[in-house]
Amino acid sequence: MRKLLLHIVLAIIGGLVYMGIETLWRGHSHWTMGVLGGVCFALIGLLDEWQDHPPLWLQMLQGAAIVTVLELLVGLVVNRWLGWNVWDYSDMPFNLWGQVCLQFAVAWFFLSAAAVWLENALHRLAAWLAHRRGR
Repeated sequence: MRKLLLHIVLAIIGGLVYMGIETLWRGHSHWTMGVLGGVCFALIGLLDEWQDHPPLWLQMLQGAAIVTVLELLVGLVVNRWLGWNVWDYSDMPFNLWGQVCLQFAVAWFFLSAAAVWLENALHRLAAWLAHRRGR
């Protein structure tokens, strides 16, 4: 139960960071990006646990794939099906249905390194806090 709670807290932090990055980049964000960002952050963090600490480049590649695929799926629902028009990459080269594009997939590759580092740091902080509380 404690581990699940930790991952929920990490997902919330990841979602807020995702929305912060988007706000810095575009000037605004949407609550759906917080949810998507939190899920992506949690999944990128879990890669480290599920695969027994794979090399960083592999986590970055997998992280970019996770974010790109989930952004495509969420975009098809949020933008195309529901018509909320949260984002549109139709004017970007190498885009898929205006929901994802090659440039941002590459950006997510590099941002995944930061996500791995932050998620690991937050795990260390949580372990340190649990240790301190246990004294």
